[in-house]
Amino acid sequence: MKTRVISGLVMIPLLAILYFGGYVLTAACFLIGIMGVREFYNGFHAMGVKPNYGIAVAAAAALYIINIFGEKSEWYMLWFFGVVLVSMLYLFNIEHRKLEDAMATITGIFYVVFFSFHVTLVDQAGPYGLMLWLIVITAFGTDIMAYFSGYLLGKHKLCPHISPKKTIEGSVGGVLGSVILSGLFGWFFLPDLLIHCLVIGVLGGIVSQFGDLTASIFKRKMGIKDYGHLIPGHGGILDRFDSVLFTGPMVYYYIVLVIGYMP
Repeated sequence: MKTRVISGLVMIPLLAILYFGGYVLTAACFLIGIMGVREFYNGFHAMGVKPNYGIAVAAAAALYIINIFGEKSEWYMLWFFGVVLVSMLYLFNIEHRKLEDAMATITGIFYVVFFSFHVTLVDQAGPYGLMLWLIVITAFGTDIMAYFSGYLLGKHKLCPHISPKKTIEGSVGGVLGSVILSGLFGWFFLPDLLIHCLVIGVLGGIVSQFGDLTASIFKRKMGIKDYGHLIPGHGGILDRFDSVLFTGPMVYYYIVLVIGYMP
């Protein structure tokens, strides 16, 4: 636990990236995307599957260039088409490629690069850009509260075949923690959107745990314990940001579909 707490404290300065936002945040999301997808692909390599990292980096670069310079949503649709097309062309070296290689390439790009990209989109959501903090609050708040709730009160296993240490009590505590922290954030910084912050707290508390469990499923199927060793006590980039991959899109689409923001 000590190593985990110390590593968490070391990561606190990274919150400055959220404060500055803009191009600083965009650059950070891009780096997290390409570093995270590399870790993800390394897990597939452990299974004998060979996704193409070069395609993923090119796809990430194209996605962020479109975000900076593109003005029409059709460019994003072209990006989707391009990712699938190029990944399929990767199979043309048929003597050395398997179907799994292309599927893993596509999965990594959408799961890691595209999902994390939504953090940038929330930052660019005009008057709702401050809700960017809810991505982190729901993801990390749930994780921290679930950890301590499970440690102190946990008795009933949540998903023993996926993550043996997680408990139902920890899961409930994580959701409650997310709601409380999101509510406090709304009370002090977004009083006009307090109800929305509370709803996002509930949704984020649930969705962030789906993100964590999904990452655990991948690791179990890949036969690895952690995605990497970059952060002591936490593993790699994906081990720390797996929940954000789900809460980022959730917050963005809530802003667009429920609150009604028009990008």
